[in-house]
Amino acid sequence: MGIDSVPTAQPVARLIEELHKLPGIGPKSAQRLAYYLLKIPEEEAKALAEAILAAKEKVALCTICQNFTEVDPCPICRDKGRDRSRICVVEKPLDILAVERTRKYTGLYHVLHGVLSPMDGVGPDDLKMKGLIERLKDGSVGEVILATNPNLEGEATAMYLSRLIAPLSIKVTRLARGLPFGSDLEYADEQTMTRALEGRQEI
Repeated sequence: MGIDSVPTAQPVARLIEELHKLPGIGPKSAQRLAYYLLKIPEEEAKALAEAILAAKEKVALCTICQNFTEVDPCPICRDKGRDRSRICVVEKPLDILAVERTRKYTGLYHVLHGVLSPMDGVGPDDLKMKGLIERLKDGSVGEVILATNPNLEGEATAMYLSRLIAPLSIKVTRLARGLPFGSDLEYADEQTMTRALEGRQEI
């Protein structure tokens, strides 16, 4: 039985439908969340709605690394203490948190906001690749660490990027195989992520 076939009030049905669009939220989870939200005090519901709207209004992409930020450039790009000779390329902003948890990486980042996926119609122009190549042209970067997820799309994206970067004569490395194939960086624990980072290999 799908969401649309459950007899319920229209506003509730719409809420369930919108929650179901969130990643990782199935039909039953969407229903549980919707009924939970109906039970909480109105002040809490308003606070949640306001937090979502504030995030949408005040958070944008850093013009340098494409991470989500309230100030531009973002705090990492503005940090003079970061190693500006290295850029770690990740698929999504959450992956930066996974790398930062290791406390072993002090360089900069670049967020692609996705991976190459021809089956889904996602090509190079749909990702934040051009900005990365522009950042590499001034000669200040000596290493690019490709930290895309260890799955087919992530591997294809890493290989495509390595070919793009090759003419610039910059060292390109890939995270070591400490990460299980098919997993996401954002779920990796600190030790696994540290081993993958420290054991990275040149492509």
